[in-house]
Amino acid sequence: MIKAFLVLSCFLCVQQDEPAMSWNASYKLSWSDFKDTPDKSTSAVAITASGITFGFSVRTSDNCVVSFTSEVYAHFYPEKSWYKKEQADIHVLGHEQLHFDITELHARKFRQRISQVKVSNSVRNELKTLHNIINKELSQMQSRYDSETNYSRNVEAQAKWDIYIANELKKLSKYKSVD
Repeated sequence: MIKAFLVLSCFLCVQQDEPAMSWNASYKLSWSDFKDTPDKSTSAVAITASGITFGFSVRTSDNCVVSFTSEVYAHFYPEKSWYKKEQADIHVLGHEQLHFDITELHARKFRQRISQVKVSNSVRNELKTLHNIINKELSQMQSRYDSETNYSRNVEAQAKWDIYIANELKKLSKYKSVD
């Protein structure tokens, strides 16, 4: 028998000083990483707060952009993530881990797209636009994931998503977060 529960994910704009964990291929989330107090008023069993942190710098000469650099990170926010101990199990934790993996997938997609950006005076706007687009795509995939897996209750769909995300991460391994 499958327990009925609700798992939600949260995507936050956080302050620069917000404690964060960067995605790492060799580290899987544990319940001890979820530090916030659970919201007892919701049926959600766990909340994963994750998102993409992005920054860039532009070098100019004679008012012309001559180069740019960027940094993209997939982050998990322990102080904004929580779980209900009495309802959470290893299956729910796997569901939450995949939310973080989906964030990493979109960080890789973002890095790939940035690698195709040409140096120009409009590079600042192009990078900001790409950031907005990737965040929208990330949010849409996270919602689709929860919907199709029924917040992890559909075990078969969960297994399909596990395989799908693993394959997508592999395809973009050239753009993975540095461990």
